Amino acid sequence: MDTPAPALRKCAAALLLITLLSTATAPALAGTERSRLTAAAARVTITRDTWGIAHVSGNTDADAVFGAIYAQAEDDFARIEANYLTALGRTAEAEGQTALWADLRQRLYVDPLDLQARFAESPAYLQALMRAWADGLNYYLATHPRTHPRVLTHFEPWMALSFTEGSIGGDIERISLTDLAAFYGGERIAVAAEESGPVPREPRGSNGIAIAPRNTVNGHALLLINPHTSFYFRSELQMTSRQGLNAYGASTWGQFFIYQGFNEKTGWMHTSSGVDNVDSFAETITRSGGTITYRYGTGQRPITTRPITLSYRKADGSLATRSFTTYASHHGPIVASQGGKWIAEAMMWKPVPALEQSWLRTKTQDLASYMQIAERKANSSNDTLFADASGEIAYLHPQFVPIRNDAFDYTKPVDGADPATDWKDLHSVASLPNAINPGVGWARNTNDWPWSAAGSDSPKAKDYPRYMDQFGENPRGVHADLLLTGRHDFTPERLIAAAYDSYLPAFARLIPPLVKAYDALPDKDPRRARLAGPIGVLKAWDYRWGADSVATSLGVLWGGKMWREAGTFVQAEQINVPDYIATRISDVRKLDALGEAADQLTRDFGTWQVGWGQINRFQRLDDSIQPHFDDSLPSIPVPFTSAQWGSLASFGARPYSNTRKLYGSSGNSFVAVVEFGPKVRAWAVTAGGESGDPASPHFRDQADRYAGGKLRPVWFYPADISAHASRRYRPGATNKKH
Repeated sequence: MDTPAPALRKCAAALLLITLLSTATAPALAGTERSRLTAAAARVTITRDTWGIAHVSGNTDADAVFGAIYAQAEDDFARIEANYLTALGRTAEAEGQTALWADLRQRLYVDPLDLQARFAESPAYLQALMRAWADGLNYYLATHPRTHPRVLTHFEPWMALSFTEGSIGGDIERISLTDLAAFYGGERIAVAAEESGPVPREPRGSNGIAIAPRNTVNGHALLLINPHTSFYFRSELQMTSRQGLNAYGASTWGQFFIYQGFNEKTGWMHTSSGVDNVDSFAETITRSGGTITYRYGTGQRPITTRPITLSYRKADGSLATRSFTTYASHHGPIVASQGGKWIAEAMMWKPVPALEQSWLRTKTQDLASYMQIAERKANSSNDTLFADASGEIAYLHPQFVPIRNDAFDYTKPVDGADPATDWKDLHSVASLPNAINPGVGWARNTNDWPWSAAGSDSPKAKDYPRYMDQFGENPRGVHADLLLTGRHDFTPERLIAAAYDSYLPAFARLIPPLVKAYDALPDKDPRRARLAGPIGVLKAWDYRWGADSVATSLGVLWGGKMWREAGTFVQAEQINVPDYIATRISDVRKLDALGEAADQLTRDFGTWQVGWGQINRFQRLDDSIQPHFDDSLPSIPVPFTSAQWGSLASFGARPYSNTRKLYGSSGNSFVAVVEFGPKVRAWAVTAGGESGDPASPHFRDQADRYAGGKLRPVWFYPADISAHASRRYRPGATNKKH
């Protein structure tokens, strides 16, 4: 869900027509319904601080949910709707046929009738929260008639079960839309540029660091929360109630729980994991008349069929439908055909336990209670870095890990006819490669393997099945280890400094061989003269980024040339990009790529001696979900780089068809450092600002702080919130810019 499906591109007149026809107004509330929701709103108070952050309080947890989702809708209803169009498999109703295949992929798992049944069977407390969620969104729409949803004019409580954990790209995104379209539609669709190679895939994930009291000056545990997502992916807010809720942090647009954050006693940070918990099974198909079966062991089983009808918006703004007959084996839905076999995809689908786990962990009071919630085993794709006020810290592996026969290579489709390949029960939480209260006094993850999560106290790969990790190590992990190992002097300020440390370990590995290749050139080789200047700059580089650094400009553009050439091969083979450049690309190509990088700088900026900040920019022009940029309009220099090169502070930037400069659209999105002392203290920054409304003073008021790594104090306690309040109101009050 990190990147929405592309909108249908038509001429300006057609786009205007579609815009007019594809927006709607929420239905008016009936008298009794309006009275009920108005009474709910009266139990909620929203306080906006001087940064526009919503601090929501209610009598009950459900009241807090009502207020939190209402505040989110005030800030960016468009992103809430976009997320639920994706989750419900209804994006094509807004964007047209190009989104049909993403919708079908979602609907292979998300069946509205199934979710309604699960809602009816869910615990009473969870039903109350989901009803409050739907009420808050519907009350927002009823009190904001100028908000015109593209599709979703009314929210039902069960819809919350379609989107139950807030990571940047759910497990389902591993299913190829190209293969899906070929199987169910006999169609060849355009492959995304980042999948085919021309545009490198920016690393998605996060950094998390937990530091035990023994390694801090103040004797308090510290937690770094540093998600790397597309910008403006989450709302920052606080939720409190008289039922013990008091959680602050980042909430993915449209969800009613704090996904990455803290309460007064505990803090949790999720990083994308390399665990293998999505597997493909190759089914051997037999057709006999109108019957389709697949081989399993020595017998045949019938393929399950299910009709799915999707709506999509036509160019004239009207709706049409397309129907599919979909197939599934006991392993999961059929998503592709390869080598004459049908491919079934197995993944976690536990919407009620997943939503419970996401909500209940926000109310935990210590590591023991957090681990008790984790026993629901409904977290499939996220590692967790944990810290609490008693001084306990942990790295926790995802809890949904099926037991498999480690003799099979699950990184490729396995033979579905062989019962030995089947998923068995789930691993117990205790049997996972966790690092709990490690002796080194720190734990961390940078979307790399768990085998270096806690230095010498990390879990050992030899003790676990190989499917526990598919990522391996990465340069950010190397960087984090250098900053954490042997240090016992951490303060909140020093942890913030570590989060923005400028070292780029990938280039410390890549540049010396480049220099050596240059030094080995024959005296008369023309590249000696041509590359002398750039090589001299790189030879003197300390491998640290900086806004004025010419070496950073050269290094990143040079590395980017070869990153593009690695393309889908590196991703398919799960090879670390710097490793690929170091070991698979010839010295000749490395030297030529440096010349090309210098030429590009000269062509675009008049000289190759360009400081990195002149090229690498942050810009927020409007509220478009799809990013776009303009060199002629104001932007801000950003000194840090892509995470690919080992920068802990990540800024995924690239040039666009109309720009020479590189503009970021992903990477650091929300950054926070939390100290668990007698009173919790925290500092944070959000990319751009809290509001998605360009007319709001909080649309880009944090941009300079974001680019400079200057975190602001978080107002957590009532007295601090009151001292820094800009507005206090009830949902439904006269609308003002937030």
